[in-house]
Amino acid sequence: GPNAMVWELSLIILCGLLALVYGVITISQVMSASAGSAKMQEISGAVREGAQAYLRTQYLTIAVVGIIVGAGLYYLLGREVAIGFAIGAALGVALAVLVVAIPFLERSLMPWIVASQTVPIIALAPMIVVILNQFDVGGMTPKAVIAAYLSFFPITVGMAKGFRSPDPLQLDLMRTYSATPAQVMTKLRLPASLPFFFASMKIGAAAALVGAVVAEVTKSEDGGLGARLLAGSYYGQTVQIWAALFTAAALSGALVGLIDWIGRVTLKRLAFPS
Repeated sequence: GPNAMVWELSLIILCGLLALVYGVITISQVMSASAGSAKMQEISGAVREGAQAYLRTQYLTIAVVGIIVGAGLYYLLGREVAIGFAIGAALGVALAVLVVAIPFLERSLMPWIVASQTVPIIALAPMIVVILNQFDVGGMTPKAVIAAYLSFFPITVGMAKGFRSPDPLQLDLMRTYSATPAQVMTKLRLPASLPFFFASMKIGAAAALVGAVVAEVTKSEDGGLGARLLAGSYYGQTVQIWAALFTAAALSGALVGLIDWIGRVTLKRLAFPS
């Protein structure tokens, strides 16, 4: 229906934006690597021209790759997991940026972020479904919300740690160059957080799948692995239960493996130590 088309279009646009961010990070890494060179004045023009050429020729390719990966996640794991994971990842990165950029938010916001994960999801999921149904929001939306709820926390914590990973000497160097907080974030903190980003994404992806399965148990009339688990427990179908469990484990392993492969390729390209 129209709602499904809107969700699909939103997912494709988000994947394209994430790919665009990846391209910006690549350029920032190149500029940061050349910033400390004694010949910076001589090579800055060449670096700038190379960066502009990269932007012109590679952004389309990166965007296409991002869309293909997003479409693969969509058809492999279903729209609920893909959309919920994308929302959780975007929310987690945004919260981490706020926590690092505005110090007092760590004391005021982080305790609430941690407290949000202390409520058992098996108790919270029915409440989310009921509340959204009261506003005539049904279908895959409750599942995506629950998947996002479980996946944003590890990404927030991991990215906050990654943004703080640069060495104090590197931060002092940026202050010596009179870099603005935005420049410190984009040229130093963001590239340095990439290893933490992919590690937290792997945890968040598995959590998103768990959230979707729990939502399907709560809203079993829509089908899915959770509904198969519930039906198997009702009728004593042990084989059906184990089949659903192994399928969920295989899908989770495939998603984590895909993110791990993308992470290794990206970090190798950006010359991170393995």
